[in-house]
Amino acid sequence: MIRALLFLALACLALPAAAQPISAADRGRMIDEIAHLLATRYVDADKGQKMAGELRKAKMQWSDVTDGPALAKALTDWLRQASGDGHFAVDYSATPIPVEGGEEAFLDAEIERYYGAQVNHGVQKIERLDGNIMLIDLRVFPPPALGGDVVGAMMTVAAQGDALIIDLRKNGGGMETVDTIIGQLVPEGSPLSGSFDRPSGKTTAHVSPAPPKGRRFGDTKPLYILTSKRTFSAAEALAYDLQALKRATIVGEVTGGGANPFEYRRVHPHFALSLPEKRSVNPITGTNWQDVGVKPDVAVPADQALETALSLAKEALGKASHGGQGK
Repeated sequence: MIRALLFLALACLALPAAAQPISAADRGRMIDEIAHLLATRYVDADKGQKMAGELRKAKMQWSDVTDGPALAKALTDWLRQASGDGHFAVDYSATPIPVEGGEEAFLDAEIERYYGAQVNHGVQKIERLDGNIMLIDLRVFPPPALGGDVVGAMMTVAAQGDALIIDLRKNGGGMETVDTIIGQLVPEGSPLSGSFDRPSGKTTAHVSPAPPKGRRFGDTKPLYILTSKRTFSAAEALAYDLQALKRATIVGEVTGGGANPFEYRRVHPHFALSLPEKRSVNPITGTNWQDVGVKPDVAVPADQALETALSLAKEALGKASHGGQGK
């Protein structure tokens, strides 16, 4: 899941770019390189081969597109339409991307901009509501090295709650701090979604990490996850895994349906391809949420999800106080 939200980070690359011309020769070489990567590295080998052929045939439809950002958008639209995979993207960078070592340094800067302190590393809000119900509004999952301490502090504050609601309705995904959160909510070693890597052919299992020392919300108190159509990628992984473990009640809308983590591939000095090369695999369900999304346990419009979850939490706490047990 490491690269899951680089989708969003890369999307930022196009923002500062002014209109830049691209030659016909460069356009052709870039499209050929994208087709090659589709055929050799896209996680669905058969679909990748098919898309590669179709992309080469479609090449001339962009013959009059000479503006770099416009071409990036057109190719992104084509790739997503052809694959149904929302992790695909082609992004334009006004600054040349070096061949050797430049990709990581370039992305590090973008990650800092997208997940950095200016967005409080994704923590939009934490609030203690009536009934000692904690509400977390989380917009991204930052890399641990960048915002892991903030996410950890957020969970420490939430630990005092009798119930917890995690709002992922505006969360487009993220990185390994998903584990920081889930380690607070399930027993150590709980089976989580691993991944199949198409280029290597390897499948890697994944389990919940040891909880951090100190205060912990724990694995028995009522837990609710709010979702919407915008909930995507790593945010879906958190909801899906907690649902599979029967640890949380998912409230809201079916999510976006992106379970194929991607890698950043340089396809031209000014263009980067976000290429899904992996597939998430949950050991409990044997599948994932690609294309179909995470289906809520309680389906309501996104703007009614919080109110619904609050009602459920109060009901569960009421039962618990009378000798019952919440989920």
